[in-house]
Amino acid sequence: MDFEQLNTMQKDALKEIGNIGAGNAATALSTMLNKKIKMSVPNIFILPFSQVLELMGGAETLVAGGYLQVDGTAPMSILFVIPEESLKLFLNILLGKKEISDFTLDEMDISALKEVTNILAGSYLTALSSLTNIEFNPSVPALAFDMVGAILGNVLQLYGEVSDHALVIESVFLEEEKEVKGHFFLLPEPGSLEIMLRELGVVF
Repeated sequence: MDFEQLNTMQKDALKEIGNIGAGNAATALSTMLNKKIKMSVPNIFILPFSQVLELMGGAETLVAGGYLQVDGTAPMSILFVIPEESLKLFLNILLGKKEISDFTLDEMDISALKEVTNILAGSYLTALSSLTNIEFNPSVPALAFDMVGAILGNVLQLYGEVSDHALVIESVFLEEEKEVKGHFFLLPEPGSLEIMLRELGVVF
């Protein structure tokens, strides 16, 4: 089974996991930063990789990408992407950094983005685990600042065969008047999607 074969009930189940995960992530981020962070999921897409690149503005769009591997009964890869144009504001929310003209990522920036990737992955996996009783074992996140096409290519090369489609969770972070949009990708390995849907009770 691939994502393009999902019916409405199956898609709704995956979207519910996205909404629960976003709530968990907002709570965790607010606790970590000691300030009120809201998070919403305006859209959840199920897209082939070619359209994933289009969604991000094309293969050459510069992004910061946090990625990790998830082992267990239903292995997958996870990728969290923030485009360069939103990264300065996102780091301002995370670290209180002011706008800077010459953009570079220092060790503190990298550490903060890895931790956000870790929190998001943990929040979505916890939501998925609570509804499926599947145990997920995520790796330590890695981070890259590169073109989105290169990052996606590296993830596929590092983590082997994955689905031709991705579950894309559009993620909007709000702190007072500041708003940043990123994208969170679930890339299940072959067979993992069927396992998750079976445990969700939406395979017919």
